[in-house]
Amino acid sequence: MGNLSVELFGINFKNPVWVASGTFGYGLEAVEIYNVSRLGAIVTKGISLKPRQGNEPPRIVETPCGMLNSIGLQNPGVEEFLRRIYPLMISLNTNFIANVFGETEEEYVEVCLALEEAERIVAYELNVSCPNVKKGGIVFGHDLIALSSLVEKVKSKVKKPILVKLSPNVTDITEFAKVCVESGADAIVLINTLVGMRIDLKREKPALASGTGGLSGPAILPIAIRMIWQVYERFKDSIPIIGVGGITTAYDALEHIYAGASAVQIGTANFYDPLAPLKVIEGLEEFLKERNIKDFRTLIGKAHR
Repeated sequence: MGNLSVELFGINFKNPVWVASGTFGYGLEAVEIYNVSRLGAIVTKGISLKPRQGNEPPRIVETPCGMLNSIGLQNPGVEEFLRRIYPLMISLNTNFIANVFGETEEEYVEVCLALEEAERIVAYELNVSCPNVKKGGIVFGHDLIALSSLVEKVKSKVKKPILVKLSPNVTDITEFAKVCVESGADAIVLINTLVGMRIDLKREKPALASGTGGLSGPAILPIAIRMIWQVYERFKDSIPIIGVGGITTAYDALEHIYAGASAVQIGTANFYDPLAPLKVIEGLEEFLKERNIKDFRTLIGKAHR
């Protein structure tokens, strides 16, 4: 059996298959379906400083080869998360990465600091696709200066590794990756959802109450692979890349890995096939066996060589 384990930013992962934030809750919802401890990591649903109710429905709509969502980052807030949810998570034998967001730099920092003593949370994934209310609502991940300031601020205050989940809704993804590298990020996650929209012809209005939403699913696979490729080309010796976007099968995951991803996250596939992450793990194991590959890490970025 080939080796699927990988060490990233000082943390050992049993395999490179993680589940993406917002598609797997906190890992507790799937325990009756399969042994989630087989996963390399669980990235939690987004956690904010204060509770959020989220957007008005409808807030999910299907699209060709994917879905649009505008959940609005609904969550109970970090205090309630630590009091009620975290104690239940620690029975699961895998790594947890907390997806964190805020409306100001200070909120990101406060959430991370509140989680510092939660031992089972090994790292933070910063969702930078949020508006900076102190800077007129500009999205952190759409402004190089705002992104740099945020990453530097959080990095200077916390002990755990920081992953930055970048928005694909920018002109040149490599410039935003460069900011992450220079600001001290420990890894880059590529990619977050793309902005999309559908019209409900019966109501003659946008299908989502909020108008636009985040497009995810198989439709965005080629975009994710392209952006991973570009960032790996420039920064392969500087920072690891975590691939997310459109992965349904082991072959999709392998495309991410060959393009330069050191690990992958399964997202939208969880909604229509809860066993998708396990199938990807088993598919990677079979791929290594068939080709007599001793270690999957030899495949990272292989399409560049």
